[in-house]
Amino acid sequence: MPRLLSPAAARLVGAVSTAVHAGGNDAAVAARVAKALTGHLTDPTLLDPEHREPDPNHYRQHVLHVEPDGSFSVVALVWLPGQETCIHDHVSWCVVGTYVGVEEETTFRLAGDHLVPLRRNRTPQGVASYLVPPGDIHKVCNNSSSVAISIHVYGADIGVLGTSIRRRYDLPVISGR
Repeated sequence: MPRLLSPAAARLVGAVSTAVHAGGNDAAVAARVAKALTGHLTDPTLLDPEHREPDPNHYRQHVLHVEPDGSFSVVALVWLPGQETCIHDHVSWCVVGTYVGVEEETTFRLAGDHLVPLRRNRTPQGVASYLVPPGDIHKVCNNSSSVAISIHVYGADIGVLGTSIRRRYDLPVISGR
């Protein structure tokens, strides 16, 4: 597990731990984590320089913390312009907050042999949202002309799993059907 170098990141982890360990169903936990994360998204000292490094070929994941009991993981994702995820869903609840720039998320509904786009959300710096399976099929991208960085908190042990993605959807996307 990477060592947290930023005292601000350590404070974030403490706030997330309190929110997660307060208990409740997944939606209640994710809502508390989103609220906790929001308060840290404007702190310029949250990420060390190495956690802001992009990859020229794909968005880059920096695992910041995995809770020792495996109950949550905190990850920074760095996106260059045009980088995006595949269409996917998650193994657990997920909270996403935009730290730098703007992210765009498109959500989908599975309709038999195809996907139907439901909505497109642009999330600016300082805003956090959450999703809870099932029904969390989405794609995230950086459609801006500058770097975007987001902080993701997953209700899973990313150190063991390597990713929060449960399933990739390689189905046609058909609007209005």
